[in-house]
Amino acid sequence: MQALDLAIIICFLAAMAVYGIWQGQSNKTTGDYFLGGRNLPWIVAMFSIVATETSVLTFVSVPGIAFRGDWTFLQLALGYIFGRILVSAVLLPVYFREGVDSIYEVIGRRFGSSMQKLASTVFLVTRILADGVRFLATAVVVEVVTGWPLSVSVLIIGIVTLVYTLAGGIRTIVWVDSIQFVLYLFGGIIAIAFIAANLDTGVSETLGNLAEQGKLKIINHDWRLFSEPWAFFSAFTGGILLSFASHGVDYMMVQRVLGCKNLSAAKKAMIGSGFFVFLQFMVFLLAGSLIYLFLGDMQVEKDREFASFIVNHLPVGLKGLLLAGVLSAAMSTLSSSINSLASSTVTDLLGGKASLNRSRLISLGWATVLISIALVFDESDSAIVVLGLKIASFTYGGLLGLFLLSGSGRNFHTPSLATGLLAGMMSVFALGYTDVAWTWYIASSVMVNIAVTWLVESFFPEAPLDSRYNRKPVVAKYRL
Repeated sequence: MQALDLAIIICFLAAMAVYGIWQGQSNKTTGDYFLGGRNLPWIVAMFSIVATETSVLTFVSVPGIAFRGDWTFLQLALGYIFGRILVSAVLLPVYFREGVDSIYEVIGRRFGSSMQKLASTVFLVTRILADGVRFLATAVVVEVVTGWPLSVSVLIIGIVTLVYTLAGGIRTIVWVDSIQFVLYLFGGIIAIAFIAANLDTGVSETLGNLAEQGKLKIINHDWRLFSEPWAFFSAFTGGILLSFASHGVDYMMVQRVLGCKNLSAAKKAMIGSGFFVFLQFMVFLLAGSLIYLFLGDMQVEKDREFASFIVNHLPVGLKGLLLAGVLSAAMSTLSSSINSLASSTVTDLLGGKASLNRSRLISLGWATVLISIALVFDESDSAIVVLGLKIASFTYGGLLGLFLLSGSGRNFHTPSLATGLLAGMMSVFALGYTDVAWTWYIASSVMVNIAVTWLVESFFPEAPLDSRYNRKPVVAKYRL
């Protein structure tokens, strides 16, 4: 990096830390720290959702998809929009009606505190494994584009993120996320503008060339619906279910909308995020397609196309801005993970009995765990990295099935629910050894969870309506 690029990055990192410390003065209670006093602007919450689900891997890999292939990835993103509409129609009304601080309180009020703690524990393990190794993978990419050693990349990203997360809480996180989203989206637009200005053809001719080569194809008409993940029906349906699960039962995502002032604002943030994710993917797919034309026949390592373009072809200054965008994508996911882990720990495992200072200490503890995972393992630990990146898919279906069961008119014994949850999660591991496309994993997990729960429950007498169980389904409008 040149001096100007390094100066841009240093100023960016310093600004994030200083803003977090300044914003932290407004936190008086744990409600402020974890939910922003339930007064977060819906637009800011919306951008924060998008930034949280966009890791560095997305930032650098999506252009690579277009570089090597076409735009059929958008079929999945289209499903994301409809999945968030489902979340807004089915789950968000429950969360706001119940007035919960953690979504797993819904499970606790319906099935007892032991199931609440189990659901929260599944979430915690999911986030630790998924975000710990995603942070490692992120640091590997940062190492490539900045030239910093891996351990230095981990510590710089981790420490700066920790400072503003620990000081400012969720209110700081969503505002910083919004800034970071604008920054890395602007970075993608910069890349597009730079390439367009350096190609010999005009815009219409460039797009025509890409279309002739099939690089702009969006719809895949393959009829192998259950074995080909990018067949339209498979990708679209998989996108719906993935988004319904990730943004409906993963507390890290739902936490942002719980901080909105009312249900209407929360729905705007949730549904709007789907459209902005779609726009974001279009920008980075277009960048990848243009890089394909710009580099010509040059051989580039898979998933390093965008990183290679940034390092080798962007001029001084623009390179610094794009690198700041890479760091933004890294920090937004890490900060959200730290705060949501601490919030679920305080609410679900400690019963909400924690002071603001203790909540910050818990955040520090989880940040230390995530940073340690990235320092202890390295990029050669491929099996661990793959497990971490896939773990969310293993658990989402089980958790979604548990929430859907809360809409049943029947009460269940804890062993039945726990067995169904475990069976749903294990079914995904089993599917990994078949030819079934990964886009169907969540649907299969949900069905296995519900079926096994009802089967095991049939061996028990009718569950009593005592203090452990709510007397009415929490999702009554959507009974199974």
